[in-house]
Order: sequence, then C-alpha cells, then structure tokens
Amino acid sequence: MRVALLTGGGDCPGLNAVIYAAVKKGINHYGDEFIGFLNGWRGVLDNAFISLTLDSIDGIQLRGGTILHSSRTNVKKIPGGIEKVQEVLKINKIDALIALGGDDTQSVTLFLSENGVPSVGVPKTIDNDINGTDTTFGFDTAVMIATEAIDRIHTTADSHNRVIVVEVMGRDAGWIAYASGVAGGAHVILVPEKDIDIDHVCALLKYNYDHGKHYGVVVVAEGCHLPEVGQVTGSEQVDAFGHARLSGIGEALAELIEKKTGFETRSVNLGHTQRGGVPTAYDRTLAQRYGLHAIDMVHEKKWGRIAVLRGLDICDIPIKEAIATNRRLDKRFFDVIADLEAKV
Repeated sequence: MRVALLTGGGDCPGLNAVIYAAVKKGINHYGDEFIGFLNGWRGVLDNAFISLTLDSIDGIQLRGGTILHSSRTNVKKIPGGIEKVQEVLKINKIDALIALGGDDTQSVTLFLSENGVPSVGVPKTIDNDINGTDTTFGFDTAVMIATEAIDRIHTTADSHNRVIVVEVMGRDAGWIAYASGVAGGAHVILVPEKDIDIDHVCALLKYNYDHGKHYGVVVVAEGCHLPEVGQVTGSEQVDAFGHARLSGIGEALAELIEKKTGFETRSVNLGHTQRGGVPTAYDRTLAQRYGLHAIDMVHEKKWGRIAVLRGLDICDIPIKEAIATNRRLDKRFFDVIADLEAKV
C-alpha cells in the first residue's frame, strides 16, 4: 500500500516516534511505501510532501517536535477543501491516510473518512484530554518539564518570601496542573474542572505564612475561570477551529492574590516549553506502540477509527467517540488535591 502521514495542531513530544514506528513496520512487515504531508492538512491541500524511507526516519524517534511540521488548518472551513484533499490523494496514488492530532485534527479525519477518504487517527495532545484513551504520548514529557520548573520555583519563592503562580497548559482539562502540582508539592492546584474559590486560595496561602512558611506556590491551568472574568485570553484572535488563544490567567491571578493578601506575588507562564524538547523514555515507547497499531489499522481497513490506550493494551475506537467529549479530572483526583491541602 501507499500510505500518507501528517501531523496537525500543536507539536508534541513523541510525534516523530509514531512516524518512525508506523513507517518501519509498514516497510519491513507489509512492504508499504510512505510519504509525509508537510504542515498538517495544509500540506495535503498544497500537495506538499516528503518521502518517508528507512533512511530518512532513522533516529527520529529520539527527537522532539515533528519532522513533518504542523499547522491548524481546518479543511471543513475551506471552500472545496474536501474535494481538493481527495484530488491530491488520488494524484499521489494514496491508499490510506494516518493523521496524528488532537480532537480538532481528528474531527477533520472523521469528516474525510465519512466522505470516502480511507483514514485512521492517532491521538496527540500533551493535555491528555482525548476521550477513550488512558494516556496520550507527550503528556509524561510535559508533566516532567512542568514539575522540574515547579521544583525550581520553590527555592526562589522561599528565598524571597513570595507567592509565585505557575501557569501550565490545559484548556479544558487540568491533567498537567494536577500531575505536576502534586508531584511538585504545590500549595494550591487549580484546574478548569472546578471553579476558582479565590477566598479559599488566599486562606491556603495565609496558612503557610501563619505556620512559618513565608512563601507559596500556586499551579493553575490556562483554561481555569477567574471569578466574574472567566477564561483569560492573550488576544481576541481565534484559531481555525474557533478556539481563543488562552494566556495570562497566571498574571491575573497573581495580581488578585497580592491585592487580597498583601503578599508579594509573581507569576510564571511555562507556555510552549512544556511541549518542546525531546520526549521521555515513556513517551517514546508509548508513541511507537501507537504507530505500530496505526499501520495495522490501515491494513485491517479500520477507517474512521483511532488508536487508544486501555490499561496496558493499545486498541482502537471510533473517532466519533474519541472527540465527542473531553476526558477530564473527576472526584478521584479532586480528593487527592483536597487531601494534600492544609485544613483551613
């Protein structure tokens, strides 16, 4: 078969490992031929691609980012987009398409598969919020990066007797905030799944000061809602899928905390550092398992389905199920946060 791959949406540690495994097994076990469209769905529309061979993928599983580059291109919103995709795939004699991406990218994959384009998906997001899968590759790397940053924040916050608010990624789900906050010993952890109680936040920080620890570390997910404000955006612009560019809740929250407590408060936004750099060993191995399953899905003609991790097994479910809702934190994780907080 002649198979095409693409990576859509934000970059993510482990994308290259998926490409590596899918191409390696496809060539060695199935005798497939591969190309990679550049810049996500934009590359399909522009007919821009590179050949993927055993030589060209050698060692890429060790690298972060994506050798195919990426974009946030919504084929569904482009007049004649689906027809153009079908035309390009036909010109290049593509038998199947493997799309690596989050819910936005996979909404396009589903749309194409329902309109005659043989397609399968691989879930990608450091936010770990795709429904139906226990873990997405890239999440472990993001948590490790955020945790290391929080560890470092502790020492400078303590040295200067400050509160420092650390803003991490997480539009609709607080997995990174939860995991890095717990691992990094944050005094306050705020996630989008629960409304911010600013009085409770301030009470927790005052508890520290009243008990001899004159500093505090607050971890907040970018998608949290400030009281009477809602989500904080860096601008009024939205992407091709209608999402606002979230940024600034850390700074806004820091100002509010300082005003209410009188404690000197600063903020740090970890931003894109969380999804940059090389993937952890766990993400490299998980991503390769996703890639191996993806090429098997192609040969089993499981169109419109996406690879997922269930327990220790890689299997697959309909893309429609995966993007129907976000996988979010629930009471089990809220209880962990609450049990580690001071009683105030």
